[in-house]
Amino acid sequence: MNKNVIRSVTMVSVFFCLLWLVGLGWAVAEYYAGKPDKIPEKTNIEKKTEEKEGLHIVALGDSLTRGTGDETGKGYVGVLMEEIKEKSKQDVTLTNLGISGQRSDQLKQQVQQTEVKRQIQTADMVLVTMGGNDLFRGGQGLVEFDPAGIEAIKKKFLENMNVIFQQIRTSNPDANVFFIGLYNPFIELEAGKEMSKVVRHWNYQSAELSATYPKIVFVPTFDLFELKVNDYLYTDKFHPNTKGYRLIAERVASLLTW
Repeated sequence: MNKNVIRSVTMVSVFFCLLWLVGLGWAVAEYYAGKPDKIPEKTNIEKKTEEKEGLHIVALGDSLTRGTGDETGKGYVGVLMEEIKEKSKQDVTLTNLGISGQRSDQLKQQVQQTEVKRQIQTADMVLVTMGGNDLFRGGQGLVEFDPAGIEAIKKKFLENMNVIFQQIRTSNPDANVFFIGLYNPFIELEAGKEMSKVVRHWNYQSAELSATYPKIVFVPTFDLFELKVNDYLYTDKFHPNTKGYRLIAERVASLLTW
């Protein structure tokens, strides 16, 4: 066969092959353009996770977390929750795990429970009241006022709180934690001034411990009750009344940014 004929046939074949490839590419592009859900994924693109709606607050602690003494039943946790709803314009859910009479050694055990860890893990904010039952022991600490004995109690309390904070941070490294400090309900009694010294030093060391952890904020309350303690106490002269709880809630709210 003539070489020129062979060359011509080859060129025509190549031309039609290229034309076919271009047409195929155009057809595929048109097909996927009309069906965007069929477009093949490129490499490993991370799928966006669903954003959690609203805020979840977990409250831990003792009778102050339960709101004992508040005639409205809200306690500082309930008042704070309403404040957050109003300011943030978001839905707020609350899991209140407070137990009246609870001490730090009991809270240490509680935060290691599977369901409690799960609740903390999903929290945006964790509130903690603890220490009143360790120190005051239902008023016995005032009657049997012993500086050496109180020092031993405080040391054990701080050890327990250290474990509690470690567990909270293990369960949830990101949630803001607010640790509510102690006030002295016995200021106006005979040993009130001595107890005030104990409470102030107790709070100082609690604040120092809190500061060693990221996003754990110590919230002082001693000054809120110091001058007019009886105006803010329930009839049992130990727990806050409605006004007292509102003071605590407002103090925590003042530390939040919106």
